[in-house]
Amino acid sequence: MGAESDTVLLAIVSLLSACQHGYYARLVGRSRMKHKVMPPSVTGPPEFERTFRAQQNCVEFFPIFLVLLWTAGIFFYEEVAAALGLLYILARHLYFKGYVEAAQGRLPGFYLNLISLFLLLALAALGITNALLNKYLDVNILKKVHHVF
Repeated sequence: MGAESDTVLLAIVSLLSACQHGYYARLVGRSRMKHKVMPPSVTGPPEFERTFRAQQNCVEFFPIFLVLLWTAGIFFYEEVAAALGLLYILARHLYFKGYVEAAQGRLPGFYLNLISLFLLLALAALGITNALLNKYLDVNILKKVHHVF
């Protein structure tokens, strides 16, 4: 197998997340029909507005998630990044479902979302730092830590 085998888990998590976004877009469409909110309008009954905002927030965070997922997966460990990516997808589900029910309902999912993104950021930064140290100073911290465990 080639290089694609090194990133297959990241690709799976990315596709799952993209499917989740498609599902949320469909839910916004259904809410539009149910509440008779015709495009391009984005205002209407509170239930529609919460559904729309939940979906838009997911879209706004998607590029951040993908950059962190792939950077952490390539420069740290793919399996750990993929697991955190799945946690992110679960957090997004909790966020979306909670937000549609009530604005306050979004908070547990949102906080779990922030935790997963922060962990991906930390792993990406650690992995990039290790790659720089390895390239320019011939020091591989991750390899040394891996041998300890």
